[in-house]
Amino acid sequence: MRALPTPQQLRYLLALDETQHFGRAAQLCAVTQSTLSAGIIQLERQLDAKILDREAGKNVVFTALGHDLVRHARGVMAALEAIADVADAARAPMGGPLRLGVIPTIGPFVLPRLMPTLSESFPHLRLHLREELTGRLTDWLDEARIDAALLALPCACGTASTIPVARDEFVVALPRGHKLAARPRVPAAALRRERLLLLEDGHCLRDQALSVCGQHGLGAAAADMDYAATSLHMLVQMVASGMGVTLLPRLAVEGGICAGLAVELRPVNGAGAWRTIGLAWRPQAPRAEEYRALVPLVQAACAARSLGA
Repeated sequence: MRALPTPQQLRYLLALDETQHFGRAAQLCAVTQSTLSAGIIQLERQLDAKILDREAGKNVVFTALGHDLVRHARGVMAALEAIADVADAARAPMGGPLRLGVIPTIGPFVLPRLMPTLSESFPHLRLHLREELTGRLTDWLDEARIDAALLALPCACGTASTIPVARDEFVVALPRGHKLAARPRVPAAALRRERLLLLEDGHCLRDQALSVCGQHGLGAAAADMDYAATSLHMLVQMVASGMGVTLLPRLAVEGGICAGLAVELRPVNGAGAWRTIGLAWRPQAPRAEEYRALVPLVQAACAARSLGA
């Protein structure tokens, strides 16, 4: 009978793939670097296969076979975790671990309201959070590296099931004293004549802002590509410095992102001047139906409050 890889060996393999570094992979697995290295060598001997290209020096370089083994190892570990999840679910609703992904333009503003409610509603839940851009999160869902995700819909969500949770309206952020601040509501069309500051490529909010202002082709005309921000906080600082105007999600505004800055806020007039916050999960996950229990809690966390502008 063949000797099969152990779950621990597969954890070592996946940690090495994720970190691309023996030391960091060992930390991730809570073992010494020598223990992790020995585990990888033992795995190679068991399989009689070359997983790493050791001619590459100190860099971690997987062979083509190594990449295939990583892909299969990820599926095996997901199946093993699913067994534990089924047992957790039998003991208590939403018990055990939940790996929740969230995009950066939602997480800081929803999670502080959501997490206390989750703890109160599901005391046996162990929440693990990962913040990333939409494309990475949907890949992780497909690969079973996370269980569910809070995203802005619509998105290219692969095979994931999605459900709309809340509507998050857009607000125009203007430098203090800007001429458009004289209006109680700013027409989206008026922003075409302004320098529109945006997040960098990869953020779905960038495309949504361009869509609200007219069309994606607007980026070449009015959006300043040389000053794309890496976060909403940087975007607001740029507006306060008089570099241009931008659109912010109402949740971020209510979360205090503009507090203490020379920024004026106005509602937007225009079709589709909002984004939809949604929950996504793998339909084949053993606890897929349980994730629907998150919907009313996320809705409550997203409940609108007064803008205060």
